[in-house]
Amino acid sequence: MDSQQSLKRDLVLQEHMAKLIFDGKEVQVPDGEAIKEYGRQLGVPFGCEHGVCGTCKIDILSGAENLNELNEAEEDMERDRSHRLTCQCKILHGNVEIRF
Repeated sequence: MDSQQSLKRDLVLQEHMAKLIFDGKEVQVPDGEAIKEYGRQLGVPFGCEHGVCGTCKIDILSGAENLNELNEAEEDMERDRSHRLTCQCKILHGNVEIRF
């Protein structure tokens, strides 16, 4: 693959990457992917990792519309669109800024 093909491939990949942001740090996340491992890279603490313990609760500062809908585990923990469980979220596209 020549350098021009490589550049085109990289640009296409970047178009399909979302960003998870915490405290000025950001990680790229492929569109449609669960954010659990990326949250871990940003320092989000985890316990059970199945939506039962609530250790990975996060506040969504911006970009809530870029996440999947709440699931049953989050509803059981009385979460809402601005207060989620990292272990249960998928980022659909765009940027999502969090606090924990």
